[in-house]
Amino acid sequence: MKILLIMPSGAMHRHKTGNFKRFLRYAPLTLTTLAALVPEDIDAEIEIVDEGVEVLNDDFQADLVGINAITGTSKRAYAIADKARRRGMKVVLGGVHPTLMPQESAQHADAVVMGFAEETWPQLIYDFKNGRLQKYYKQPENASLKNLPFPRRDLLKKNAYITINSTYATRSCPNSCRFCVIPIVWGKRAYFRPIKEVIKEIDNMEGRTLVLIDPNLIADVEYAKELFTELAPLKKKWFGLSTMQVTSDEELFKLIVKSGCKGLFLGFESIAQATLKDVMKDFNLVKKYKQVVEKLHDNGIAIQGAFVFGFDQDDRMVFKRTVDFVNELKIDLPRFSVLTPFPGTPIYDSLKSQGRIVEKDWSLYDGQHVVFQPAKMTAEELQDGLYWAWKNSYGLSSIFKRISGTGSSFLVSIVTNLGYKLYADKIAKY
Repeated sequence: MKILLIMPSGAMHRHKTGNFKRFLRYAPLTLTTLAALVPEDIDAEIEIVDEGVEVLNDDFQADLVGINAITGTSKRAYAIADKARRRGMKVVLGGVHPTLMPQESAQHADAVVMGFAEETWPQLIYDFKNGRLQKYYKQPENASLKNLPFPRRDLLKKNAYITINSTYATRSCPNSCRFCVIPIVWGKRAYFRPIKEVIKEIDNMEGRTLVLIDPNLIADVEYAKELFTELAPLKKKWFGLSTMQVTSDEELFKLIVKSGCKGLFLGFESIAQATLKDVMKDFNLVKKYKQVVEKLHDNGIAIQGAFVFGFDQDDRMVFKRTVDFVNELKIDLPRFSVLTPFPGTPIYDSLKSQGRIVEKDWSLYDGQHVVFQPAKMTAEELQDGLYWAWKNSYGLSSIFKRISGTGSSFLVSIVTNLGYKLYADKIAKY
């Protein structure tokens, strides 16, 4: 049996200049996890294709094709799926978009996996082998993350990524941000891997650098403290995601620093407190942004900051205000996007009820294309403002002003900023 696992391409990975992709991409965890979950008693040849770093061959062949799709890549996922089915292959669709839109996805697949897949994917493999593949698979909410096999990183093209060492300790997020798919797709229940298993996996990784992809790693403070205490002796350097509460608990923050944290992705989203309240992310306190940034920098932790344009309170001046803020606080690696109403989220339901969704092409639901009518500007003004923010922030003079004197690694900062500059210079062509 040959199993082909595919991560379809999206807008952020279409630009082919130089090492752009490697600057910005760590190895996807979903495909390597699915590969590891194929039962050992199944004689399977497994191949992984991540279109973020390579092109799927037109003449691909497999007995079973598994495709992981988010909304922005679903159109490409459907095209691959349709082609595979026309050629007699069985196709499974899973991931965020098939979970949000299972009936739509089912039109392009022999089976749809909704939610997590640690239990359903092995069962699906057996069902396929025995000729009884079901149309839908949904994992119970009480599924366990104990005793799971480590991801099959040996199947990756190692030199295509900034690192292949990506993993997680927790899943889900207790927050209810109105624009976020996480509580819709994965629920708000917390899932934890046994810390000893996480540490064993990290200890077995080649090299010293890794990425923790947990959406909210510090949601359970006591679990996080224990995790970072156990991680520190490994002397690894890690990058991850967090909320603005990362510096709130002094004991926890000291453990984060001691455990080897060198960079965090933070969702600032907006520099207006009223906007944050409207989208139910008012646990972000704008008045504390500077304090958080300075504390991270003082401890050698770089910041990738996410900012979103297009909220109902945003006017034409939001772009300059935000870029000025980014420059003033020296955000190491700013990332800009437009508000994207993913199906199933409260933002989507609200905009749809108001007749403000103007684009139904899922491939444009990637955070970089305007798909709705903004409240205080035109759609064109919002799109142009996004372009302006990217280009202004990633001019060479802006880059050097931002990354100088932050306390973060200059080499890492300059390499990642130049990678983003390649994107910023070409963004209007996407």
